[in-house]
Amino acid sequence: MATGDVKDPFGNYNFLVEIDGISRGSFQQVTGFDSSIDLIEHREGGDNSTVRKIPGRATFSNIQLRWGMTDELELYQWHRNVLNGVSDRRNGSIVMLDRQRQEVARWNFVRAWPVRYDGPDANAEQSDIAIEAVELAHEGLERVK
Repeated sequence: MATGDVKDPFGNYNFLVEIDGISRGSFQQVTGFDSSIDLIEHREGGDNSTVRKIPGRATFSNIQLRWGMTDELELYQWHRNVLNGVSDRRNGSIVMLDRQRQEVARWNFVRAWPVRYDGPDANAEQSDIAIEAVELAHEGLERVK
């Protein structure tokens, strides 16, 4: 990068979600695409001055999707199928877009399934949009772009 070239950071408002077999792509909010590695501390005999730190098991947060309620039922039906004992794991991606709607970043997740569905709150004293949410457990997340 030449001196004086400054890259603007991407906005967090322009994104889409792709899930195998589900056509809904627009969501109000997506959270939980993070990972961490457990820390294992190990002391060795004869070396009392230092505790060795070793990487342990990797863990991934559940991905949470929120959207304005419509008559689409694909995500709810996926959750119902799992509730009824159907093993239905799917792969997907969270795709960040720039202002021209071109892909600038992608996180792929694997073997996801809905562990929680949350229907909209109803309140006659408000005029908010009805929001549905689903939480996806998965077995791995990787940023590929």
